[in-house]
Amino acid sequence: HPVCLCVCARSGDCRQARRAKAQARQQQGRLTMSGVQVAFHFNAVDPLGYTCRLLNKAVGRRARLVVCAPPAELNRLDQLLWLFQPLSFLPHARADSPEHVRARSPVWLCTHLSGDEPADVLVNLTSETPVGYERFNRLIEVVSTLEQDRYLARQRWKAHVANGHTPDYFDVGKVSA
Repeated sequence: HPVCLCVCARSGDCRQARRAKAQARQQQGRLTMSGVQVAFHFNAVDPLGYTCRLLNKAVGRRARLVVCAPPAELNRLDQLLWLFQPLSFLPHARADSPEHVRARSPVWLCTHLSGDEPADVLVNLTSETPVGYERFNRLIEVVSTLEQDRYLARQRWKAHVANGHTPDYFDVGKVSA
């Protein structure tokens, strides 16, 4: 059954709501042939902090994820994942980590997709949709409150719609504040 990755988790019916929404999309034929579920998480005041919380929740549910980000953000995210929780860390590996480290890591960090990432979920922090995103079951686009990021996200949204996707919209500013 699908992995619920929303951060709010305030209500007990969250998983049920997502399941019903996915069934409705399938019935309406809104999923593309590739089957990628695209979601935009808008208004992230602190996109890297939000991504840490998202990854933490997903890893707790045994999901495997890939995070694409520009090099500077990737370095900051790498550090945050070590410091995110005071008594533990989120296991993760960079694309250039040794194979034995990557094999045991539920989260991969990269600047672009290489094609061999063993994950179902792609979290995008870049200004463009990564080439090869179609291989994943889910694509989560994390968008900050900056106007330039929002503009670029709207362009990606339009491209996803043109490709036959019906993206989901989550206003995370209400839950990440």
